[in-house]
Amino acid sequence: MKNKNSTTKKKERPDVGSMFDSIAWRYDFLNHFLSLGIDRSWRRKAVAVLAGRHKDPVILDVATGTGDMAIESMDLNPGIIIGIDISEKMIELAGRKIHGKSLEEKIKFDLCDSVSLDFDDNSFDIVMSAFGVRNFSDLHKGLSEMYRVTRKGGSVLILEFSKPSVFPFRQVYNFYFRHVLPGTGRFFSGDRDAYGYLYNSVMDFPDGKLFINILKATGYSEIQEKRLTLGVSTIYTGVKN
Repeated sequence: MKNKNSTTKKKERPDVGSMFDSIAWRYDFLNHFLSLGIDRSWRRKAVAVLAGRHKDPVILDVATGTGDMAIESMDLNPGIIIGIDISEKMIELAGRKIHGKSLEEKIKFDLCDSVSLDFDDNSFDIVMSAFGVRNFSDLHKGLSEMYRVTRKGGSVLILEFSKPSVFPFRQVYNFYFRHVLPGTGRFFSGDRDAYGYLYNSVMDFPDGKLFINILKATGYSEIQEKRLTLGVSTIYTGVKN
């Protein structure tokens, strides 16, 4: 495995990168607060899906944010985990977090563009992303890059927001996401646009069968879907043959 250019600071979308820089200091608090802490269990369940599939896996965590998914992936007994993100502030916070847990030998972070990954083909046993792929500037290109750097027989793991379909939970969820979450996020983070963007990005994301079809078109096989909390989020897995 080779990182072709670890010092290059690229951006998928400058506005999104800057937005996440601006809310980084409140990101973890708001994630846990606005999801009532359920986001932690979502990550645990996602990682558990791949338990035992790969021995000492080399893992890439795309759009790692403040590193929560990378840290959760320690349950897979990895050889090494590399987390990449477009937000410098997020990476800084992720670095502090693993330092506090003495995980520097197992987890590394770097700035990198998810639609142009700075790694060789077939470098990772597992390529994952939690709540990140909907932020790709080009979804198809980003997923193709994830596929490219996955080894043959390796796994993709994607945890992403989805849209509930059950009445009346769907209506309650939509009201919360559209009206309550943006105002609360703006109050605590001081950013007027970030949590409005969150609602729009979730509504625009092609979840469920649409996303499964995109994964198939990318090249992945053995694709499975596991919906969580009445469809608020979904775990997708696939294999590169």
